[in-house]
Amino acid sequence: MNEYAPKGKLVRFIRVMTNNLSGIPSIVFGLFGMALFVNYLGFGDSILAGSLTLGLLCVPIVIRTTEEALKAIPDTLREGSRALGATKLQTIWHVILPMAMPNVITGLILALGRVSGETAPILFTCAAYFLPQLPESVLDQCMALPYHLYVISTSGTDMEAQLPIAYGTALVLILIVLAVNLLANALRKYFEKKVKMH
Repeated sequence: MNEYAPKGKLVRFIRVMTNNLSGIPSIVFGLFGMALFVNYLGFGDSILAGSLTLGLLCVPIVIRTTEEALKAIPDTLREGSRALGATKLQTIWHVILPMAMPNVITGLILALGRVSGETAPILFTCAAYFLPQLPESVLDQCMALPYHLYVISTSGTDMEAQLPIAYGTALVLILIVLAVNLLANALRKYFEKKVKMH
């Protein structure tokens, strides 16, 4: 959209809708995933339904970060590449994308970090509190830390005994999200150095 679509009402409409999607609560995505993937398409409560729902939750973040990454590339690079005889596709593929890649990858990993802590979408599409064995296919249910934390903190008669388990689960979840964010920063710096070397 940033490179090919002419600036007009349709592009502005798509941008507004993308921004609106990023503001929708995750529980709405969970209900939509349950209605579409679990019930309508017949995937049932499964890893596939949960993954597709979480993927939909990532889309607005990825679109916005990718568009911002492409906008950050100066127009002089595009014009210089075209002046040297490159086609528009060659300019995008060999000049624009390598320069934008650090920010695009950062956006992807930050979107992954966001969905790794979401409870609502998986609550309706794939999560089970306890499974005696590992899932054998993408059509099986799975256990997830956010859902596990939700069940521990909202059910049971002896809440005092469950608090250490709930705190431990929350700590593991926070550490995973922190590790994903640190990985995003490290990858962005790696790709920035790689781009500067070329």
